[in-house]
Amino acid sequence: MPTKTPTTTKAQQREMTRAKLIAIARDIFARDGYAHAATEDIVKVAGVTRGALYHHFTNKDDLFRAVVEDIQAEIAGRIVDESEKAPDSWAELIAGCHAFLAASIDPKLQRILLIDAPAVLGWEAWRKLDAEYGTRLLREILEVLQHQGIINPRSMEALVHLLTGAMNEASLWIAQSSQPQQALAEAQAELETLLTALRVGG
Repeated sequence: MPTKTPTTTKAQQREMTRAKLIAIARDIFARDGYAHAATEDIVKVAGVTRGALYHHFTNKDDLFRAVVEDIQAEIAGRIVDESEKAPDSWAELIAGCHAFLAASIDPKLQRILLIDAPAVLGWEAWRKLDAEYGTRLLREILEVLQHQGIINPRSMEALVHLLTGAMNEASLWIAQSSQPQQALAEAQAELETLLTALRVGG
């Protein structure tokens, strides 16, 4: 008996269109920057109407926010992928931090996440998105290390914020460096030195 080809539901079609718009907008925002990216270009490349764009996103800012969140999720995925290769929890922390910093040498991510996002979304909104992805993963592994007795912070909350701030600042420095690969290697080495000092007896 011949099998029926599964049909795509309207909900699936909407989600596919939304994902397509985000992917195309991401390329255009990275290429032109937020200020010069035109929604006309985005809908033209996507092959949809302006009405379709505004069905999924309130305005250009809303679309940009979705792009930033998509990038944050991608970086979080990279962190998880690298961490899962680590032989133990301590190596998982190092691998995850290295992966976070490594994302800052990607020019497409630099323009959107490090240059435009804080200005377009506002500092508080940018920090909130950062907290939902990278900061959450950092907190989780630090709590595992604390439970294992490998670290013993006086304040976990303070430690999470200090490390997050240090890595975000390092990412900006790497992105603005004339020699990003060298800056990345230096930042990863110095961060590892700082993290080693957290170890009990270290």
